[in-house]
Amino acid sequence: MSTHFRRVWAWPIALSVLSASGLISALVSDDWGDGWSWLALGLPLVVMARYSFRKEPA
Repeated sequence: MSTHFRRVWAWPIALSVLSASGLISALVSDDWGDGWSWLALGLPLVVMARYSFRKEPA
């Protein structure tokens, strides 16, 4: 795998896998799965909010 591919796609792939595991966990598990689904679905939202409100360097 090239370095450029990893630099561009590593985080989006990791966040999508995290989101998918959160969705599956929310659908099929109880108790601990509820906590995991909140975390796994909330973390990508936190990352998106952080980068959308970031100020560009002058």
